[in-house]
Amino acid sequence: MRRGGRRRSSGTKPGKLRTSRPYLLKRMWGYLYRYKWLLLLATLFMVTSNLFSLVGPYLSGLAIDALQPGAGNVLFQQLFFYVGLMIGFFILSSLLEYGMQLLMIKLTQQTIHRMRKDVFNKMAELPVGYFDQHQIGDIISRITYDIDTINQSLSSDFIQVLTSAITITVSLVMMLIISPLLTLVFGVTIPISVLLTRYMVNRFRPLFRKRSEKLGELNGYVEEMITGQQTIKAYNQEENMIARFDEKNEEAVQAYYNADYYGSMVGPSINFINNLSLSLVSVVGALLFLFNMLTLGAVSSFVLYSRRFSGPINQLANIISELQSAFAAAERVFMLMDEPAEAADIVDAHEYGDVEGEVSMSDVSFGYTPDNYTIKDLDFEAPSGNLVAIVGPTGAGKTTLVNLLMRFYDPNEGAIQLDGVDTTQAIRESLRLSYAMVLQDTWLFSGTVYENLAYGKENVTMEEVQEAAKAAQIHDYIMSLPDGYETVIDESGMNISQGQKQLLTIARAMILDANLLILDEATSNVDTQTEIKIQAAMKKLMKGKTSFVIAHRLSTIRNADTILVVKDGRIVEQGNHERLLEEDGLYSELYYSQFESYA
Repeated sequence: MRRGGRRRSSGTKPGKLRTSRPYLLKRMWGYLYRYKWLLLLATLFMVTSNLFSLVGPYLSGLAIDALQPGAGNVLFQQLFFYVGLMIGFFILSSLLEYGMQLLMIKLTQQTIHRMRKDVFNKMAELPVGYFDQHQIGDIISRITYDIDTINQSLSSDFIQVLTSAITITVSLVMMLIISPLLTLVFGVTIPISVLLTRYMVNRFRPLFRKRSEKLGELNGYVEEMITGQQTIKAYNQEENMIARFDEKNEEAVQAYYNADYYGSMVGPSINFINNLSLSLVSVVGALLFLFNMLTLGAVSSFVLYSRRFSGPINQLANIISELQSAFAAAERVFMLMDEPAEAADIVDAHEYGDVEGEVSMSDVSFGYTPDNYTIKDLDFEAPSGNLVAIVGPTGAGKTTLVNLLMRFYDPNEGAIQLDGVDTTQAIRESLRLSYAMVLQDTWLFSGTVYENLAYGKENVTMEEVQEAAKAAQIHDYIMSLPDGYETVIDESGMNISQGQKQLLTIARAMILDANLLILDEATSNVDTQTEIKIQAAMKKLMKGKTSFVIAHRLSTIRNADTILVVKDGRIVEQGNHERLLEEDGLYSELYYSQFESYA
């Protein structure tokens, strides 16, 4: 069986994350390069600003040399001239730096906007299995905290590194011009700084990676606890919830502490070495001045340039921790972006249009993990227009069947066909548009009632929406709302009851023109009387459509054309309600046990 390949956003292999700093820098640089002209202008402002600023120490030395004992008015005029030039250059430098900061703010915001867009778009490409295996809170942490951390690095650390590189280079050149002999002092201290910094960076980098991971775990736990507050309170588990939060919070805080504690050693260590070099420069410079090998102004200029030379090195050491945080965040963001996308459709794939609705499974086996199959050697046929009910004990594989029908997952073995076409040979989007789906877990978004009902179909009229709402027995409730169909539902739908949310999702499915219907415990959250009304409406809606219903209340599926009884991933019984009761097997046991439980 031919399958589509995987689409990837990069050349990385599945499951393999490239975490080297050059690779991560290259990926981040790729985002900056999108706005290369804005970056070029900001760099030009930055370079010019630094050059103007670095003229100051040289002019300062000339001004000092102009003040000789017994100097006349001419030398004082030279002094004021040099001082005036210094002030002018410093003003120009400040204005250019301000302009550069404004450009960098715009640049970084556009870059982060693009990065967030790419990550969110990537989420739309990921298979359902990815979200089954990862905490939602951890994914949110990558989109928010981790990208914000990268943004901070791009907006401050990136420009700081460039500024420091220019300052160090120009200062070194000026020191060599003033006194090559005095410059030799840095030949001893700089290698020590480089080796020490490299050692500390390699030693502390895993700590920053762990810090991001622990924050993601904490966010994931908080998200779970917030969404499960009703269950937590119902079972009086507040103390256990708080205890587990304290544990995860402590782990996150400890990870932060370790990263910041050891990361903070870099700056003071490098600062000590730089201060040592300045002390040596002062001593050697004084000796050269006493032996008339340097003027006082030259010594003063050299000291100022040496401070300019040492300062950026110290600043670079201080931002090492921030860079490590950015690298750790970039690893997590690019890990998400490098996840294999959902399998691409094959070349010349079949596109479903107005489907008949004939569905079959042949020798289908599937497992969420290779060593544990949930579905085993499954065979069944659903003729067009039939109502197929799927029943069985918890964990039997009922929902997995729905996942396979919608091609959220592909079977490991066997074939699933719709209208005689293997679904893996078809365009996935056209397959899913052939189905209308109502799940037990309702999902509504922040928007009006009309927008939620018309979500799955374009150009839906208000009349169509109202007709579906009436069929789903929810129209009268909607009209009782302050703004009727224009009433805004909040993000979680908490301003309406669970049963009403279920009715809204059923109405939403009714609006679609799909010829196949999947109901996964769709009436589980409504009362019995409402369920009877919905069943009547759904029976009319399902006429002529192939429908799959997963139900635990077996009394609701007695009129099904075919009932599939699933146990341990296999269909153990198959037939209509009367036939299965006559066989006195698992279905009969499940059916009568429900009435016994109600007695």
